[in-house]
Amino acid sequence: MAVTIYYEQDAPIDPLKGKKVAVIGYGSQGHAHSLNLRDSGIEVAVAELEGTDNFKLASEHGFSPSDIKSAMDEATLIIVTLPDEIQAKVYESQIAPNLKSGQTLGFCHGFNIHFKYIVPPDGVNVVMIAPKGPGHLVRSEYEKGGGVPNLVAVEKDTTGDAKQIALAWANGIGGARAGIIETTYKEETETDLFGEQVVLCGGLTALIKAGFETLVEAGYQPEIAYFECMHEVKLIVDLMYQGGLSYMRYSISNTAEYGDLTRGSRIITDQTKAEMKKILSEITSGKFAKEWVGEYKGGLKKFNELYNKDHGSQIENVGRELRKMMKWINSKEV
Repeated sequence: MAVTIYYEQDAPIDPLKGKKVAVIGYGSQGHAHSLNLRDSGIEVAVAELEGTDNFKLASEHGFSPSDIKSAMDEATLIIVTLPDEIQAKVYESQIAPNLKSGQTLGFCHGFNIHFKYIVPPDGVNVVMIAPKGPGHLVRSEYEKGGGVPNLVAVEKDTTGDAKQIALAWANGIGGARAGIIETTYKEETETDLFGEQVVLCGGLTALIKAGFETLVEAGYQPEIAYFECMHEVKLIVDLMYQGGLSYMRYSISNTAEYGDLTRGSRIITDQTKAEMKKILSEITSGKFAKEWVGEYKGGLKKFNELYNKDHGSQIENVGRELRKMMKWINSKEV
């Protein structure tokens, strides 16, 4: 099936011109969407908890953050940018009671709609614009005159112009400059979770830690192991980002390329792929979503235990010291 991609000429901002857009949450995505839409000439009302850092930041950026009800009042589009784990609770208590027929609910990720932790009523549109990049990149690329690619999905079209509203939203944050790819809530949610767990976060961090530990256990200096298994990952990923696997292989030594082509399949084996399929089935069945929501409701005990274990691990402690030597990378320590 051919992919459908929309650009600026396909996504006029007119459906939002002269209309009010409410952005609920001023975090990573929320601040970028609010600022970009405002700079695109759209009226934006920000909802944020008074006294929080995000409330202060929104105020510093020239907004007058308010409660959710006030922000939603007479808004054509309501963009929910809150963390997945708190969206359902906030929706039930503060968003649903104030929804009006004809309004459009927008999300940046399909988790709560797809797994039905949020079930909007009849009479409203439900759309998604998911930028394929973090909020700071959505903002910085817009300021440069560009944008990051967006995904667009329409779950419910009550008014007949839900897609036009979603495309206008994407245009307003700069996504139409790069391209807006049509998808579904199901596809975006399941592929996003799979990518995070198997490759981008879970798979990559596990691979880095295993490589580091293997070298250290064999008697090599932890500092040398850190450079080989953590620091240089960025150099390789940047090459892939620019030109795919082929450009990366073109750019490295013949020795490295031969090692890549002959040894990679010994690390990622058929057994590894079978586990990937198992993880995908846990995602598509809703098992992972249920587990994560339960973990959050239970006080994040396992989450915090695992986080703290890694936070104090040898690779992290070695890295903190080595990054002090590398002033050029603008080290971020937490």
